Amino acid sequence: MTFKILFKDPLSKARAGEITTDHGTYNTPIFMPVGTAGTVKGVHQRELADDIKAPVILGNTYHLYLRPGIEILRAAGGLHKFINWNGAILTDSGGYQVFSLSANRKLKEEGAFFSSHIDGSKHTFTPESIVDTQRIIGADIMMALDECTPFPCDYEYAKNSLGLTHRWLERGVKHYKETDPLYGHHQSYFPIVQGSVYKDLRIQSAEKIASFGMEGNAIGGLSVGEPAEDMYAMTDVVTDILPYDKPRYLMGVGTPVNILESIALGVDMFDCVMPTRNGRNGMLFTSEGIINIRNLRWKDDFGPLDINGTSYVDRYYSKAYLRHLIISNEILGAQIASIHNLAFYLFLVREAFEKIRTGEFTAWKTTMTKKLATRL
Repeated sequence: MTFKILFKDPLSKARAGEITTDHGTYNTPIFMPVGTAGTVKGVHQRELADDIKAPVILGNTYHLYLRPGIEILRAAGGLHKFINWNGAILTDSGGYQVFSLSANRKLKEEGAFFSSHIDGSKHTFTPESIVDTQRIIGADIMMALDECTPFPCDYEYAKNSLGLTHRWLERGVKHYKETDPLYGHHQSYFPIVQGSVYKDLRIQSAEKIASFGMEGNAIGGLSVGEPAEDMYAMTDVVTDILPYDKPRYLMGVGTPVNILESIALGVDMFDCVMPTRNGRNGMLFTSEGIINIRNLRWKDDFGPLDINGTSYVDRYYSKAYLRHLIISNEILGAQIASIHNLAFYLFLVREAFEKIRTGEFTAWKTTMTKKLATRL
């Protein structure tokens, strides 16, 4: 994988770049639609590639490991072939999902022991097994196994958790370097910065992660319930330390406003379930603000979903029609809303690239964040 910084905003830490993987080249900042179990819910791969224009999507190691299982994925020749996706894929390590199973998991030095949410069967994730599993999945970018600390947590818990994450990382990097891809394309391996909302721990973690010299780095443990101001503060601290010439991935973030603010702090890569999950429930993100399409005011609004028309669904379907579908629990309504929101997120990061290129990013961000936070 290669990463080039093409343009730099003069008034912030924002940068516009280019990532090249064996499954294509794409610009940063980039938003990656979440395809947890080998599918972005309700959206065809053709729509992801051609209309939404997503060059990279995210898969989840925990869910893919449990179903369809690594034996099926290996037999299929990896996730790219299994789902017929020609773009790049990033897989997370499953650490966040194990974290969310707090009642059914135990963390030990060896790894994470947990019970499947599907059938209660017992499983273990170790730093080494997670590398092996992601080798079988065949992701272009693999993530290291970590513990995602909850919020709130006390300092001592965060410190001990960070130590475990760093020790797991040492084992994971070693195993990554001792193993090879299975399908003939390169796989990168990103460490993850942790440390909760404690500045000294975040600094310590960023310095440790940077010392491994991997092809990119991630920032985890944010957007888990802490105030947005804390998320921005920790991101700001970390991006001052992580290597300037490597891509930075802020995991699980977030709203359009979160994304623009984090781009200004030097982040390059994002993912979040919000566009699809909120879309299925009738929330639309638009260039003029947030729409709850269930509200009565849209009942006879025959105008487009977004006046700027970032997707074909904006041109073909009205707010009144989408409201009818959502209220009626029609599957097409969830599909239209998901496509619209994903297309808007991808439009937003493409616009950010252009504004960084032209030196207008900071002024544009100030205007856009006010609009994007408005509920219409």
